[in-house]
Amino acid sequence: MDIGVDPVLFNLGSLEIRWYGVMVALAVLFGVSVSAILAKKEGLGNLTQNQVLSVAIWAVPGGVIGARLIHVFDEWSYFVDHPSDIIGGEGMGIFGAILGGTITAVIYARIVGIPIGRLCDVGAFGLLVAQAIGRVGCFVNGCCYGTTTDLPWGTVWTHPDSYGPVIEAVHPTQIYELLFDLVIFGLIWSLRHRIKIPGAIYLIYISAYSIGRFMLSFWRENEEAFLGLQQAQLVSLVVLVVAVGLMVYLYRKEPPGPENMAYIDDTAS
Repeated sequence: MDIGVDPVLFNLGSLEIRWYGVMVALAVLFGVSVSAILAKKEGLGNLTQNQVLSVAIWAVPGGVIGARLIHVFDEWSYFVDHPSDIIGGEGMGIFGAILGGTITAVIYARIVGIPIGRLCDVGAFGLLVAQAIGRVGCFVNGCCYGTTTDLPWGTVWTHPDSYGPVIEAVHPTQIYELLFDLVIFGLIWSLRHRIKIPGAIYLIYISAYSIGRFMLSFWRENEEAFLGLQQAQLVSLVVLVVAVGLMVYLYRKEPPGPENMAYIDDTAS
C-alpha cells in the first residue's frame, strides 16, 4: 500500500501547515465537543457542559505539555545529545497527552469542586475520539510507523516530505491503534449502563488502552529501553498497574448500589 499524499497541506511563507497539525486541532475540537455534548445531553448529576468546557481550557495545554515530555522520554537517545531540541513542537506522544490532560483536569476539578469521577468518565469518550482522529494525522504524516512486514497492507510513504519509510513496507501501526481506539470506545459505551462507580469507566478505558499500546508497540519502530521493552511499553505497564489499583480502591470504598447507577442513559431525550 503506497501513500503518496503530501503531508504539507499548504505554506504560509516559511511556515508549513501539515495535515498532522490540522488533524490534531480537529482531534481536540471533536474530543472536547463529545465530552461536552454528553454532559449537556444527560446532565450527569451536577456535572454541566460549562464545567467540562472550563476544564478543557486547562486540560488541553496540560495534554500538549505531557505529549511533548513523553516524546522526549521516548526518544531520549536523541535528545540527550540535542538538549536544545527538547523545547519544540515537532514530536508528540499520545500517552503523554492522555496523562498530562488527565492530571491537569483532575487538579483543576479538585480546586473548583467539579466531581472528578464523573468528569473522567465523560472525558474518556472524548479522549478516544481525539486519539482516533489524531492517528489519521500520524498516518498522513508518516510518523509512528511500524516494523517491516510483507503483509498485503504493508505501507510505504512515497512523498519526499513524509516521515515514513520510502523503500520497505511497514506495519501501518497508526491504523492499528485507530481501530483499537474505536474498539475501546465500543467497549466502554456498551458498559455505560452496567458500571456503577463514577470514575470506573475512565479506569477501564485507560487500562484497556495501556494493554493495547503495550501489545502494539511490538510492531512499532522504536528503540528498546529496558529488558527488551520500549519506553512506551514501560509507561503502559506503570499506568496499567496504577489504574487497576485505583479500580480496586474505588470498588472497596464505594460498592455498587442503586445510588451509583450508571448515568449515561440512551433513553434520555
